[in-house]
Amino acid sequence: MNKLIVGNLKMNILSQTERERYLNSLQKELVGKKINNCEIIICPPFVHLEGFRKAKIKKIILGAQNMFWEAKGSFTGEVSPAMLKDFGCEYVILGHSERRRYFCERDEEINLKIISALKNNLKPIICVGESKQEKEDNQTLSVISQQVKSALEKVSRTKAENLVIAYEPIWSVGTDEVPKENEIMEARVLIFKILTGLFGVKYAQKVKIIYGGSVSVFTVKQVCLDPGMDGALIGRESLTPYEFVKIAEIINDK
Repeated sequence: MNKLIVGNLKMNILSQTERERYLNSLQKELVGKKINNCEIIICPPFVHLEGFRKAKIKKIILGAQNMFWEAKGSFTGEVSPAMLKDFGCEYVILGHSERRRYFCERDEEINLKIISALKNNLKPIICVGESKQEKEDNQTLSVISQQVKSALEKVSRTKAENLVIAYEPIWSVGTDEVPKENEIMEARVLIFKILTGLFGVKYAQKVKIIYGGSVSVFTVKQVCLDPGMDGALIGRESLTPYEFVKIAEIINDK
């Protein structure tokens, strides 16, 4: 099973000129790199999807940062799964902590998006994780359990191989704080246990479980390799192609 390296560029790259600079730098960093055991996915802002698609950088798979669950209609400001597919996306990030926090996305809405993504042959990267207060209140495992179960309600086990669960502790996102190796491993074990209960062992093993939250060349061993995660969701460091590709190399060579 190939590892996943997901770059979430968030609301960055503010111009076409900056985009071209980023793409040129990314292409240069990938030249001569033998990254054969990983899939590298870049999720740019919607307005840059066409530019990234036209760049046709080898080894790069296109993803999106969000989507609406309806195919089309009077939903001002939204983007449909059909649109994402037409622009060459294979993956879509859903339920990111910033979507939950700033846009008040509920578990029920995230579930609708996941079902719609799968229906449209998009692979959802489903983010789950606890806040700092929930961690301090020893609610980490109950929060993860609730989010995973809600996200996968009415999802068929035959879709398991197209699912990605990203354990993304909210208190670690955009900070320099990272969970201990045993905390990440505990979250992974819990997620796999839930998946087994929903789908059975055979299908649960097809779901990739990755880690997200302050991933860097300095933390990747602790947060991804040592806990046995299937890859990483990278935010801040994905904006610097050198750092991003270096992380991919570290995971690939494990």
